[in-house]
Amino acid sequence: MINETNKKEIIIQVKGLKKNFGSLEVLKGVDMEIDKGEVVVVIGPSGSGKSTFLRCLNLLEKPTAGDILFHGKSILSRDMKIDKYREKFGMVFQLFNLFENLSVLDNVTIGPRKVKKVSKAEADKKAMDLLKQVGLESKADAYPSQLSGGQKQRVAIARTLAMEPEVILFDEATSALDPEMVGEVLQIMRQLAEQGMTMVVVTHEMGFAREVGDRVVFMDGGYIVEEGSPKDVINNPQHQRTKDFLSKML
Repeated sequence: MINETNKKEIIIQVKGLKKNFGSLEVLKGVDMEIDKGEVVVVIGPSGSGKSTFLRCLNLLEKPTAGDILFHGKSILSRDMKIDKYREKFGMVFQLFNLFENLSVLDNVTIGPRKVKKVSKAEADKKAMDLLKQVGLESKADAYPSQLSGGQKQRVAIARTLAMEPEVILFDEATSALDPEMVGEVLQIMRQLAEQGMTMVVVTHEMGFAREVGDRVVFMDGGYIVEEGSPKDVINNPQHQRTKDFLSKML
């Protein structure tokens, strides 16, 4: 087991993370370590703090207390360049957040061109490779309004990958989709997991959690109530709150 542990590279450490919105405590002290290449699936009822946790990881929300270390360095320290840090974290949102006035190709290239100053030719070539990867190269000239929800979400994933992130955060990436479109997005997420992408996935898709997750974390009331392998948490939950939640989901 020791050799196994030595192989692991912890890239994110969360220590005593708290987040308040005014007098409302949303996160009440969350501790977590995430290894390189690990797929961590976060489950729990609405209002349990899952999305806020993700938004703290990439500093879309500033934690009220606690610390987050990325490769051993606090992201909350004064000398941390937040924009450079954010480039390392891709985020795929529930509602796609595509630019409606830009073509699919331009949605994917805008980040590398504006932020990383990549040439148009290089950005276009990479974008076409990524659109091919998500099965949408034929839609490069289309606009978001011409796409299905599943296609929009696959474009959003391609856009995230174009920035070459070290970690991708998925916030309920399939919950706004029609049931028949959920599978096509989950398939892309499966492929990313197989390629070794570090992922933190907030989802209600228990099949995905069971098949793809390396670890399942159950959150409720701003705390981590239970965590472990999918087999342990989903098939054999120990806490009553986890059991109650899963009884409604499975």
